[in-house]
Parts: sequence; structure tokens; C-alpha cells
Amino acid sequence: MLAFGAAALVLSVVAVVAGGAGREIAFLPWVVLAALTGLDLALSFRRPKSLAFEAPPEIFVGETATLHLTIEGATRDLLAKLDWPAGLSGEGEIIFRTGPDGTATAEVKCLAVRRGLWHFDHLWLLWGSRLGLLEFVPRLDLGAELRVVPNIRLVQSGQITTTVLSTLYGVKENRAIGEGSEFQQLRDFVPGMDIKTIDWKRSARRRSLVAKELRAERNHHVIVALDNGYLMREEIGGLPKIDHAITAALATAWAAAIGGDLVGYYSYDVRPRTFAAPAPGRNAFARLRHWTAELSYVSRETNHTLALTELNARTPKRSLIIIFTDFIDTTSAELLIENIGILAKRHLLIFVAIRDPDMETLLETAPANLDGAATLVAANQSINERRLVLERLTRMGVTIVDAKPSAVTARLISAYLEIKARELI
Repeated sequence: MLAFGAAALVLSVVAVVAGGAGREIAFLPWVVLAALTGLDLALSFRRPKSLAFEAPPEIFVGETATLHLTIEGATRDLLAKLDWPAGLSGEGEIIFRTGPDGTATAEVKCLAVRRGLWHFDHLWLLWGSRLGLLEFVPRLDLGAELRVVPNIRLVQSGQITTTVLSTLYGVKENRAIGEGSEFQQLRDFVPGMDIKTIDWKRSARRRSLVAKELRAERNHHVIVALDNGYLMREEIGGLPKIDHAITAALATAWAAAIGGDLVGYYSYDVRPRTFAAPAPGRNAFARLRHWTAELSYVSRETNHTLALTELNARTPKRSLIIIFTDFIDTTSAELLIENIGILAKRHLLIFVAIRDPDMETLLETAPANLDGAATLVAANQSINERRLVLERLTRMGVTIVDAKPSAVTARLISAYLEIKARELI
């Protein structure tokens, strides 16, 4: 269109400069251009009739799904742009391929980066006219939505169920019976049994040797405590730390439910937010999943003193408490360490810290200049201070799970199963 306009302008200027009869026809190039534009508009403009949107009912955070878009009434391939909501990301430009029946289709890869219910409001189309004079950019109302939920892929796959059942009720069953702390039954003593299992008082009454069988105690209280402060919004591997923590928390809660324990949850930031008392079975997991799906992202600083004091008051029975939190340095971690020490006097604690892989990559990369050297020194100091805090917590009897996002779930479930096997709760 600009080229045609420039040509019409040049012809008009030449006609005016030539003078005489040429001035009378100086407007003709513009008349021709207007006529061509009107013809091009009539031949090319055809608004698509309808737009259809197909997507899965929900996407796990951190995973990719395929969206299917269909436009009826198209005459050619179309270029489009989708208004992506904040919790989703995808391609900047979308190409619709049009078939002989006038149906244009496109498949779009969509990455879920934030939990929540996200809305697609508009889709912008772009196509050129037949004569190349115009470009059409209509906006179509989409009115679709997509729900992003916490990732429970490991739970759905059955991997956690198989691991827990084989560990607690399979290979470990013989160890659990006879070496636990909960009374199972009495049976006649036979040669080959451990003499320590003999119940001497009952044997004296019966005038024959009887042995006690014990089993591993179950129905422990397991509480998942999630710090939802601003430090947990830091992105690691494309996702905020809080989402990595939620994934590991849900997997461990499922393992605890399968293992016969009661699961509760607790969230806090600048003050305590939500607390649910431990409950048995898979209903507790469903409740926990629903709660974590609605857990919002906040930018408030965490008050560990108030939060952990409140948690200690709400859990009078000795419990296994799994704390997901973060800290910057030894100074900011002082109050955290102090309050965890108070909590550890009554309860058994697992402290979960999600390690940043990029920080370790900095240590393995030689600096190229002074700025790189300064960055390396700061990264090394941060890692050393992190190690000092975790060592202090270990000396308090706290179990530490410090792992990269890809390994934190497996490490946490292993720690839980080891605690169950050793009957530390």
C-alpha cells in the first residue's frame, strides 16, 4: 500500500510540475488508487464465522499441553497472535492452516508457569489482501479458560504407591513385626524365636512360654508446613520455589496416607494463614490438593516466630512436621533456627530446602572478567552460609532435605520412609 501511495504521489508531482493540461489530471493516480483499494477490500475481506477452542480440563504446573484452535469460514492460511494470561506462556505467533472446506486449524504448545484459573479473552488475526494493498487485523472473542493445578504426576503414575507399599508392607513387613513398639498378639514360643520376645509374666500364669509380637506403630500425625513468603516466589527451573515445594508436599502426603498416617497442613507468611488438623486416608490428600491449588502467590515477608509458635500451640501431640521454607543468609536465618529449635523439642522435623542449580553452575564456571569474579565470590559465600545454617539445624536433630527441584521429592519420600522404618516419631 505504501508503494502504491508513493507512486501516486510521484505521478501527481510530475503532473503538477509539467503544468498545462497535466495539472488537470494530477488527481487521477489517487482516483485509481482509491478504486483499486475498494476492489481489493471487496475481494479480500471475509470475516471468519466462528472460533473454537479445545484444551484439557486442567494442566499440571510446570508441564506443557497442546491447545487446539479451529476457525470456520477461512479462505487462506492465517497468522494469529494469542493474548497469553500471566500464568501461561506459548508461541508469539500462530499459523492457521486452512483446508479445502474452509476450516483453519492450529495446534499451540502451552506451558503452565503459575497455578490458578487463567482466561483467554481475545485472538488477533492477520492476513493480507489479494492485491497486497491492505492488511486485515480483526480481533475475535475467545472466552476460554484453563486451570493450572499442582503437579501430582508421580501420584497418578502409581510410582509412590508401589514404593511405599513394597517398603512398609512388603520387604519390611517381617522387620516391622517383632521389632515395633505397638502390641500385635501373643503366640506360643517355639525354638528359633528371639528369647527377648518372651512375656515372662503371662508365661508364669500359663505355665508355658508365650511370646509377644509387636508391630510398627501407625496413625502418626504428619503435618505439611508451607512457607508462602516472598522468598518462595523466587523462580528455579522456570517455576517458583513454592510450586516445587507443593509438588513435593503432595507426593509425601500421598505416601503418608498410603502408609497409614494422618496428614494435616499449615501455611504461613507474615502471619499464620491456614491450618487443617491431621486426617486419615485419601480424603486428606484430596483436601490438601484442593487447598494447594488455591494457595496464592504473595509478596510478604515471612514471620517465622509467629508462625512456628502458632504451629507448636496447635499440635500438642508429637508429630512429624515437614517445613518447606527458605532463607538468604545466616543473619536472616537466626529467628528461623531459634524457633525450629523450640519446635524440635516436642516434634520430629524435616527441613526442606530447594537448592538452586544455577548457583552451583556459577561455581563450576571460570570467571571471564572482574564482574564474573565478584559474582563467583558472592555465590561461594552464599553457599557456605547456607551450609552453616543446615549444619546447625542438623545438630538440633532436624532431618535435612537439601536437593535440586528434580530430586527433592524422591529425597523427601526416602527420608519419610526411613523415619517410619526406624520408628522415630
